[in-house]
Amino acid sequence: MIEIEVKIPVPNIKDIRNKLLDIGAVLEQERSFEKNILYDYPSAQLRGKKQAVRLRTIGKKHFLTFKDTPKKSRKFKIREEFETEIKNITHMKKILKSMGLQSVFTYKKFRTRFRIKKLVICLDETEAGNFLELEGKQSDIVHFSKSLGFSKKEFIKNDYIQLILENIDRKKL
Repeated sequence: MIEIEVKIPVPNIKDIRNKLLDIGAVLEQERSFEKNILYDYPSAQLRGKKQAVRLRTIGKKHFLTFKDTPKKSRKFKIREEFETEIKNITHMKKILKSMGLQSVFTYKKFRTRFRIKKLVICLDETEAGNFLELEGKQSDIVHFSKSLGFSKKEFIKNDYIQLILENIDRKKL
């Protein structure tokens, strides 16, 4: 499936959450903890192609995701994404290792998920900051973000790994 998304930095999660509920967003998932492990080959082949294999844990559920190389776009991250639920994470880790993949980056976040029609709205709390992540059709993303007072200038295409690494680099300065 094609994933189209953007992130927007938000200063106050509580204010945005209340605003979302006020305009009719449906709460799909209360604030939950996620652990994300990214895998790659020792040669960094996936990173070189801007692809990702991610193992995500949310509570007692586990998901394996493959994200293909992003398509060219100035304001949106557009890429093919495939995800499936994993019943046995231990076996999945062994399968990944047997295929030559190794854990290369781990990050954690809290996520609250909402929906308005087909637009998925996530409030993410990460070590790089708080973000509103919008996933859906480009026109829906633009229209909805404007209704919240955001412009396309505030859209971020970077993934959380990039944002976290940039945040670490800033702290070193």
